[in-house]
Amino acid sequence: MQDTPKANRLHIALFGKRNAGKSSLINAITGQSIALVSDIAGTTTDPVYKAMELLPIGPVMFIDTAGLDDEGEIGKLRIAKTKQVMDKTDLAILLFSAKDNDFKLEKDWYEELNKRNIPIIGVINKIDQCSINENLISKQFPIPFVKVSAKNNTNIDELKKLIQKHAPSNFEKSSIVGDLVNSKDLVVLVTPQDLQAPKGRLILPQVQTIRNILDIGAMALTVKDTELKELLKSLSRKPDLVITDSQVFKKVNSILPKDIPLTSFSILMARYKGDIDELINGAKIIDKLNPGDKVLIAEACTHHALKGDIAREKIPKWLQEKVGGNLQIDVISGVDFPENTKEYSLIIHCGACMFNRKQFMSRISKAKELGVPITNFGTTIAHLNGILSRVTNML
Repeated sequence: MQDTPKANRLHIALFGKRNAGKSSLINAITGQSIALVSDIAGTTTDPVYKAMELLPIGPVMFIDTAGLDDEGEIGKLRIAKTKQVMDKTDLAILLFSAKDNDFKLEKDWYEELNKRNIPIIGVINKIDQCSINENLISKQFPIPFVKVSAKNNTNIDELKKLIQKHAPSNFEKSSIVGDLVNSKDLVVLVTPQDLQAPKGRLILPQVQTIRNILDIGAMALTVKDTELKELLKSLSRKPDLVITDSQVFKKVNSILPKDIPLTSFSILMARYKGDIDELINGAKIIDKLNPGDKVLIAEACTHHALKGDIAREKIPKWLQEKVGGNLQIDVISGVDFPENTKEYSLIIHCGACMFNRKQFMSRISKAKELGVPITNFGTTIAHLNGILSRVTNML
């Protein structure tokens, strides 16, 4: 359970006013003192994440957020961070204090969660300190409720049952290659080990794909691009699928016979995390770019860029060669989208292996809402090499 990547967990976020008891509740649910608890309003500043196993759901990620009623300039920043959490929330817990009787703020946030189609559970906390007519809340909020005392662990098991009952089952796709590969199939994975490859290990999409292949009962053969020709010569049967790093698409495509299916880790991850049809359509917009257009390249994770970085050097170079002139290219990393996103002619996103599906789909939805085409690294590189149809026709 501890080895399950953060991005593959059901994300359960707690939303409520300051001192409603969010931190106490997350400590009660997890059975650990994860979040700092204090009578001073506004103790929680940045979101606090706790991974745990919640049976029968499995690995989950609880997120404790700052109060919805935080104040001042810093408070506004904290609330903005809380809103960002919604982008990755699969299930929301909206927390009410039994000591409160004004729920205007909770109503605003309830409507925002509803607009994003996020399932919501209501929790009335501090029943050890005050009694409340729950009809007062349930009339305004048509969601399942449970009354608890986080301080005394009252009804925490009932809350867990409610979470299990209402947790979405489709928070992630079931398999990366499960619908493409059968038991006993032979899959060749091409993994260049250049300067950008992490020392002593494979990157997360490669590891997850290999594990998925093994779980299916298929056979995984891993090779560098420099040894691919020799490997193919040595095989007594054709591979049923070849999966490559997108950066060597051109080379692998020239080596691989056309009757052998080909795709990339980036494309598979984009399909696993997002809307592959939308991303394929976005890649075709490259043909309509003109010199001077603005392009946003977005990465889910932050890392130290090395020589030949895919986002900062290779893709910009290839795009500008295709367009025949300079483009205005901005590169961002992490969870923030720029406020001027609408100004871009195209967004090119990484495979989003560090995002959960909800978070990547939120970005795709935001781009569609703004009317900005979005694609990803793998589909971009495939289109630039004229092989987009070949590497996506089996998806």
